[in-house]
Amino acid sequence: MAQTVHSAAATTPLETQPDVELRQVLKRFGADVAVRHLDLTVQPGEFFSILGPSGCGKTTTLRLIAGFETPTAGDVLIQGTDVSKVPAHRRPVNTVFQSYALFDHMTVRDNIAFGLKIRRMGAAQVRDRVTDALRLVQMEPMANRYPAQLSGGQQQRVALARALVNRPAVMLLDEPLGALDLKLRKQMQVELANLHRQLGISFVMVTHDQEEALSLSDRIAVMNNGQIEQIGTPSDIYDRPRTPFVADFIGDTNLLSGQIDQVRPSHVQIVTDSGLRLLASANASPAHQTVVVSVRPENISLSSNLPSGPDNCYPGQISHLMYLGTHLHCVVTLASGDLLTVRQPNRADWALSTDTPVYVHWAANDCRVLNAP
Repeated sequence: MAQTVHSAAATTPLETQPDVELRQVLKRFGADVAVRHLDLTVQPGEFFSILGPSGCGKTTTLRLIAGFETPTAGDVLIQGTDVSKVPAHRRPVNTVFQSYALFDHMTVRDNIAFGLKIRRMGAAQVRDRVTDALRLVQMEPMANRYPAQLSGGQQQRVALARALVNRPAVMLLDEPLGALDLKLRKQMQVELANLHRQLGISFVMVTHDQEEALSLSDRIAVMNNGQIEQIGTPSDIYDRPRTPFVADFIGDTNLLSGQIDQVRPSHVQIVTDSGLRLLASANASPAHQTVVVSVRPENISLSSNLPSGPDNCYPGQISHLMYLGTHLHCVVTLASGDLLTVRQPNRADWALSTDTPVYVHWAANDCRVLNAP
């Protein structure tokens, strides 16, 4: 995961006027509802990501902020001003797209200057702003090249500079790194985080890449079927998911459905549909009797012998094994028939293989008990 520095925006006082606010925003395309009564706020200087699967409404939400779509109902506010019916070119935002949308017949310098010239800005001011933007994205040596002469990462930098040169109040990023290969995408994640920190303006990014959202964002909104399932910091979303969808979508997890059997001061006992008895912390207990238990693969341990002391321990055997260098990705079939995914450190003192009998075990505190959908 990219090592980035989060801004201090997550601690912005709640009374501060948001840079972006959506109030009960609804968007229909004919009979189809793309966004369902959405409420969200983006605080000044915040890196805010909208994360979700294809078709969940995240790109439509970004287009509503940008002005490329008009809400069917509800209000879109930017820095306290209702812009719901204001056209895109009159909003204090700029958008960077996955496709970059650079003009092939223009040099890097001319691509960056294009928006300023359209606004009839003076030549000297255009020159100064373009120079500053080139320096910011470290593209001064490439100023006179054409897009076809640039790598994907360099084209992305030009697209960012072209948006930043207009000095927007809010930067909108639509899958900005999606066209890059894995290594370059990770490099650009670090550069994007550093750029955000230097500028201090709000970034709103749409992505389906969970690692990208977790590593870059101050807060994340997870969307599903046109609605927000949860908004929170990366650690809130990953460690304290509120719904089975969020637990399953963010990272890897094991989901076990069942019924609450006993509630005690220190723990809750759940009986799964396959007959397993699980213990979970009482503070994770939801109100409903029918629940889903989430256990992250990295929180499950494997032992060759029956361990003493764990809250949850079950026999099984390894049915699938993937070598990942520092870790092993294991699928364990329990005696109950349940399949559990386990992320096991690669230990030289224990050779694992398919069909190896094992015990899986984890602590009650490592369970997250959620209301069944």
